[in-house]
Amino acid sequence: TVDDPSRFGVVSVDIEGRVTEFEEKPLVTSKTLVSTGIYVIRRRQLIEMIERAGAEDGFDLVKDIFIRYKGVKKFYAYPLDSYWSNVTTVDSYFKTNMDFLDRKTREDLPPAKYNVGAKVKNSLVSSGCIINGEVEDSVLFKEVYIGNNCTIRNSIILNEVYIGDNTYIENCIVESHGTIRANSNYVGSPDDVKIIQEKNERYVM
Repeated sequence: TVDDPSRFGVVSVDIEGRVTEFEEKPLVTSKTLVSTGIYVIRRRQLIEMIERAGAEDGFDLVKDIFIRYKGVKKFYAYPLDSYWSNVTTVDSYFKTNMDFLDRKTREDLPPAKYNVGAKVKNSLVSSGCIINGEVEDSVLFKEVYIGNNCTIRNSIILNEVYIGDNTYIENCIVESHGTIRANSNYVGSPDDVKIIQEKNERYVM
């Protein structure tokens, strides 16, 4: 249900799930289906529509493309049955964080996994991480993989980083989506933190 439609895009769909109406943040609406703002579209198709909209002084992805072309192109809605929140205000930010105190909500997030031999001390470990080695005084963002016999100290590992076996990292920040090869060694100092950007081919876990 929509408590405050001005915060959301809302849609109507037919029996096949095709979007028949799309309103972006209306002041008043009778629609109850909310758009999550997640769109999947072919790259070439999107570029063509953006170029056409730009030639006509359009600049808004939703209003000038999705709403405009909904009757010409086939847009389909797919129901989301897991937790979702639109964080656009201080109140919604607060409520979303409080929601994670509810066990049912947390079940929609993949838990961190600590395999046999993992050691974690004084660290923040986000959902989806898999740890085989040692992590101390560090912050791990979502979906970080720490390989066997690794040591991570005084470091920040950003989202979706894969760290190969036998790697040592200390006083570093590892950029998102990186792949650290096995047997690597990166050491900075508290006064000179090293930033690591490695985009190697991803190992198969």
